[in-house]
Amino acid sequence: MELVSPSLELESAFLAMYRDFADKDVDNSEYYSECETSFSSYVQRLSDESKGINLREGYVPCSHFWLVDSHGNIIGAIRVRHNIENEFLSLEAGHIGYDIAPSFRGRGYGKQILKLALIEAKALGINRALVTADEDNYASRKVIEANGGELENIVMGKVFPNLLARYWIRCE
Repeated sequence: MELVSPSLELESAFLAMYRDFADKDVDNSEYYSECETSFSSYVQRLSDESKGINLREGYVPCSHFWLVDSHGNIIGAIRVRHNIENEFLSLEAGHIGYDIAPSFRGRGYGKQILKLALIEAKALGINRALVTADEDNYASRKVIEANGGELENIVMGKVFPNLLARYWIRCE
């Protein structure tokens, strides 16, 4: 398993991951739907975000990575935001957001992808990362806690009005 930056060479594997989401987790598939229209534009946008180029309103520089197994399957995707200097990020989204493809859930990949992303966060100069999960998403909360997450509080989201568990993790 390794984290890799998005690339055109992984188009078929990424589209397979996207279809897995579209079939089994429609709500979360929306985040990746742009890949169907133009995969090359999608990968370019992710690359630009990592460099802070052409950021959409409310966005901050953000490095994107895909967790790839030895067979070339993309198991999940993770985002490491370089800062959380706006209200939405500092309250709701945090430094790191991740998704494991539905067909690969429950196998420990969430713990692995977050562990690898914390190394990337440290390399970006982030010493403590804010990671959030829906209050009732116990699987994600276990992933965060397994990586040293310390619960700060439970808050009501403003952009997405649901209860969120906010954790801080030391990036070591």
